[in-house]
Amino acid sequence: MRFWVSMVMDKTSFVFLLRSLTWLLLNSTLSYGTLTDIRCLKALKASLEDPFQYLNSSWNFSNNTEGFICKFIGVECWNPDENRVLNIQLSDMGLKGQFPRGIENCTSLIGLNLSSNQLSGPIPFDISERLKLVTYLDLSSNDLSGEIPLSIAYCSYLNVLKLDNNRLTGQIPLQLSELSRLKTFSVANNHLSGQVPTFVNATVGPESYVNNPELCGNPLDPCKKSHAYLGRLAVGSWVAATVLVLVGVAVLFCHFRRVPMKKKKKIIIGRWQNLVEGSKDVTIFMLEKLATRMGLKDLMKATSNFSEDNIIGSGRTGTMYKAVLPNGWSLAVKRFHDSQHFLPPFTAELTTLSRVRHSNSVPLLGFCIDGKERLLIYKYMSNGNLHDLLHSVESKAKIMDWPLRLKIGIGLARGLAWLHHNCKIRIIHGNICSKCILLDQNFEPKISNFGKAMIMNLDNTHSSMNSFVNGEFEELAQPVGTRKGDVYGFGTVLLELVTGERSSQVCNASASFNGTLVEWITHLLSSSSSGLYDAVDKSLIGKGYDGEIFQFLKVACNCVQPSPNERPTMLEVCQILKTVGERCDLMIEDPEVLMSTATLSINSRLEHIGDEIVEEIQ
Repeated sequence: MRFWVSMVMDKTSFVFLLRSLTWLLLNSTLSYGTLTDIRCLKALKASLEDPFQYLNSSWNFSNNTEGFICKFIGVECWNPDENRVLNIQLSDMGLKGQFPRGIENCTSLIGLNLSSNQLSGPIPFDISERLKLVTYLDLSSNDLSGEIPLSIAYCSYLNVLKLDNNRLTGQIPLQLSELSRLKTFSVANNHLSGQVPTFVNATVGPESYVNNPELCGNPLDPCKKSHAYLGRLAVGSWVAATVLVLVGVAVLFCHFRRVPMKKKKKIIIGRWQNLVEGSKDVTIFMLEKLATRMGLKDLMKATSNFSEDNIIGSGRTGTMYKAVLPNGWSLAVKRFHDSQHFLPPFTAELTTLSRVRHSNSVPLLGFCIDGKERLLIYKYMSNGNLHDLLHSVESKAKIMDWPLRLKIGIGLARGLAWLHHNCKIRIIHGNICSKCILLDQNFEPKISNFGKAMIMNLDNTHSSMNSFVNGEFEELAQPVGTRKGDVYGFGTVLLELVTGERSSQVCNASASFNGTLVEWITHLLSSSSSGLYDAVDKSLIGKGYDGEIFQFLKVACNCVQPSPNERPTMLEVCQILKTVGERCDLMIEDPEVLMSTATLSINSRLEHIGDEIVEEIQ
């Protein structure tokens, strides 16, 4: 009897185990990244002291909603609903402890900034295994000690490496010279000695080695014989080791040459290699400082060779495709038309978006230049653009109740206010319209199409600009070379939101009217103030928001005043709409807080590069 019971229990356990394994297999693709990235951040938080409660106040792991870790302070994800960590930015938070544990579980991490904290102890000897895809690593201004590990030379995708202002000792591994993608390198203010590496692409000046008196070699003073000998010995050892590895690879190749092709290791998309061998064009070289360069073959595969079935939008300068990576991630790829005329808008959009990082601007992930191909790669926005959502024949606008429309208007105002007033480089978009407003899975608006962007001259309140290019989509009825031009475009978008009408034509106007949306609103205002009631989308009336709707409409009318001087600034508009949102019980974060956070996230290395590129292509 006991044996029979035991056998039944074993069978029950076996069935349960089998079902569990089946469930795990079916869901592993979706859950693995989520679980490992959550484990990564949990371990990171547990291994660091947080005296100012930056992490403790934000990193709440009791939340089980999709993408919850993407809302953590200092965490940026590939897609907000996937819990795949792209960058970790924890600079200047007073964090204490050693290099954080568990970071290797953030398997998609490409950027790590732990600068200006109080981290101590050594840099991990196996850092290349912990940060396999890292392109940006900043550990500067801490209290790190010990030697720079040799394995950092195997972080082959590194673009930026900052180790300055620590207590590092010993030699700088000469093998760092093999980092062909490295553009920025600094070890100033340490206790390093010996010969410095000779980098392939990075231009490293003496300031990168300052206050390390025992360092030598170009661009510093020449090394003494002993140093030079040791340097040559180290290089010789490196070469010998490389030769041995190559011989071993050749032997293995001969041994396994009959292995079927399907057994060969697949090239993982996202391992972004240089496609152009030999000397690089100066412009491309500088563009690589701004964004990650991606492979054309990978992008062609992800878009099914730019199939028409994957087109999600077309404009004057190019076509937007949906790209799906082998791991299931979705990207948006903008393919510029094959013409030299479209090189300036490509460069303008790349230089602008790489310098502008805000929660209401579309995130740029990379670019591709290969032959005549010019492509920009963005995060995919699952809800398309605002124009199509409002005006599509499928009447998707029915799902857009008033709180959602208000949320979109506030988010757009927040993004433009930051561009105009708080961004390090004040930017005029130059072509604000509903087609330029993309919507993520939460209908959060993202400003896109910066091909007509301009940089303001802050010495002049009326702004003489450095204009990049001609824009895309419909032209605005007002001059776009000023902030007030953007305000006009913003006002037109608000009118579309509140009326449901297109900016270029009005369906609900009388048969005799043949003008734009702004002209129609102006006509109604001149007739009587009560005439505006007829302009509001009928699906919004009588739902308890009429007062807020008409206040929203009043803001829109002020933004499209004929005289630019009579229009408000985007900062003023943002504050007004925030008040309207609070009345509708929308949780609206303080724009000034968002602006400050976004400003900190801009990488200082990008400050002047865009101007250099513009000068180069002119």
